Amino acid sequence: MPFTRRFFLTTLGASVASPMLASTRPEIKVYKDPDCGCCNAWIDILQNSGFDASAHNVSRGALVRFKLDNGLNEEMMSCHTGVVEGYLIEGHVPPADILRLLKERPDAVGLTVPGMPYGSPGMGPETEREAYSVFLVRKDGTADVFAKYPAA
Repeated sequence: MPFTRRFFLTTLGASVASPMLASTRPEIKVYKDPDCGCCNAWIDILQNSGFDASAHNVSRGALVRFKLDNGLNEEMMSCHTGVVEGYLIEGHVPPADILRLLKERPDAVGLTVPGMPYGSPGMGPETEREAYSVFLVRKDGTADVFAKYPAA
């Protein structure tokens, strides 16, 4: 193939666009118990939804301490904690809600789905979902409903 101006510009465009496309995937680090299967299912869902998600296994005690130290009270806890762009993502939060959080950028600790509601992402089929809410945890410890999911 001859080295033409068009070839050069196309190659240059691809080399500039590739890093830009890679950087549009929000990076989320997920801290979890090494034996938790639902955490891995949630990470798979995040990856399939356009996140650059990675798992980091930690002891249960260290994970609870991390949550408390970063503004989550026990009522708002679940099994795993993600960190994305300075926000905590606790439990089986749907990817669309994380993207909304990153778009709106509220002054908050992050989002949580307390407990492990059946049918939330990574916790069984959505077609059999029990009702649950996603909460926005404020820095003063209060929480507001961020999204609601009715029973299927």
